Amino acid sequence: MKTIVSNRKARHEYTIVETVEAGIALSGTEVKSLREGRANMTDTYGVLDRGQVILRGLHISPYSHTSQTDIDPRRDRKLLLHKREIRRLIGKVREKGLTLVPLKLYFNERGIAKVELALAKGKKTYDKRRAIADRDANRDLRRELKDRSQ
Repeated sequence: MKTIVSNRKARHEYTIVETVEAGIALSGTEVKSLREGRANMTDTYGVLDRGQVILRGLHISPYSHTSQTDIDPRRDRKLLLHKREIRRLIGKVREKGLTLVPLKLYFNERGIAKVELALAKGKKTYDKRRAIADRDANRDLRRELKDRSQ
């Protein structure tokens, strides 16, 4: 698995409830551009639209060695999931107030572009501060244990 781009802010901004792997519908030049690592996931999110899951805000820069420049780099892209997975996601998003957040974009072992999509719940400001404090405390503890062992 070769990770192209990851959404690092997602784990800070949201509490991850569950993750799902989805395919992504791309044009040929977009795939080539992804192989060059030219993508940006800032402000990317998933929406449910008429029984489909759509990825909004994913920026894939145009491929450098093509004359085809008519593709919008920020266009909506359809995610490829089974119907039962889509129905389950629709139920969870409506019922619990969860949101769809992409965590990373990668190529699997067979070279197919995939998106790791998370069902997530937004964190409050105090939860974010607590997570930062816990992370700092754990880092200090590991540092102390490392110093003692030497």
